[in-house]
Amino acid sequence: MKKIFLGLTVLATQLMFAQKVTDVKVEKVQKEIPAQLSKEKINLYNDNFLKFVEALKSPDRSGIDALLSDKVKEIVTDGVLKKVKEGFDVNKKLEILKTGYHRLMDGSSLPSISYKYAGGSSKEVIMAVFEEDGKIIGVMPAKKDK
Repeated sequence: MKKIFLGLTVLATQLMFAQKVTDVKVEKVQKEIPAQLSKEKINLYNDNFLKFVEALKSPDRSGIDALLSDKVKEIVTDGVLKKVKEGFDVNKKLEILKTGYHRLMDGSSLPSISYKYAGGSSKEVIMAVFEEDGKIIGVMPAKKDK
């Protein structure tokens, strides 16, 4: 019985080490993003966001649709726009708090700008996320916790 067990152990060991392992290369194409946004990009995104805020004031939806990304045009309804309009005061002047990239759930990053009300504290922050061409993908009004 010991000889059979020893023979099976030797055979199993040989089979285990007989497996040839090949190099597995996982190629995940990751777009290299700079640490900060350039001044030209910030100006483009800021101008588009301010146009979006002005378009929110008017009842005409075509101005808003021209600034939105094609990816979100279908899901942005009048109800969603109403919630965005209620989420922050469109009549107050906004200034840039910080710029950078917003990481999405799929691992990609998109440019974003965080705004605060001019002359106010940075407790209420409005974040706008953009495509590279300047179209708006999302606007997220939120309160900042200390």
